[in-house]
Amino acid sequence: MKKLYQGKTKDVFELDQDHVRLLFKDDMTGKDGVFDPGENQIGLTVEGSGRKGLALTQHFFAILEEKGVKTHFVGADLDACTMDVKKATIFGKGLEVVCRYRAVGSFLRRYGAYCQEGQVLDSFVEVTLKDDGRQDPPITKDALVELDILTAEEYETIKQMTKDICQIIKDELAKQGIELYDIKLEFGRQAGTQEILLIDEISGGNMRAYENGQYLDPFALTAKVLGE
Repeated sequence: MKKLYQGKTKDVFELDQDHVRLLFKDDMTGKDGVFDPGENQIGLTVEGSGRKGLALTQHFFAILEEKGVKTHFVGADLDACTMDVKKATIFGKGLEVVCRYRAVGSFLRRYGAYCQEGQVLDSFVEVTLKDDGRQDPPITKDALVELDILTAEEYETIKQMTKDICQIIKDELAKQGIELYDIKLEFGRQAGTQEILLIDEISGGNMRAYENGQYLDPFALTAKVLGE
């Protein structure tokens, strides 16, 4: 298969004109050997992390599909650490959409003069550019439209989809006594139809979740959710 893209945590291969295959790797974002979902560089490699991320992604995509959410998910092979998905084009050079329920991470670093750590937020949605060199800067709706990255209508669609999707995930985690603090999603336009789909993954690698006030790392979160 032709490799289309080599990412930090996943590689992308072409299957056919409508589908691609994602290979989940054991590389994790972080700094100085410490995992951090908010970092944009590889900080460590942990054997088995790719499979764990894929297992949780498969779990949540199945739930979302049952609830009528449009995603790119087609199927997964946990042994091979691969996921087959519908081909989609990203917005601009890539966007990340963050939904925040607590003031932590980069939100706290930016706005700490106006909030307390862990302060409750009302499913606050913000968009950032995928731009490692510029530390993934936040970008406003007006700037996204002005720079022709997406339309105003697409922005509102993505914002509402983010709130709906994250509420589903938050509720699922709450059933097991886990509180979602924040989560990062990605969206794309499906090849051919241009329909907006949820893409990428939903795993411990792109969310912060806590149990009884204690942070759950990706391995602990996966084990808790999947009953491993």
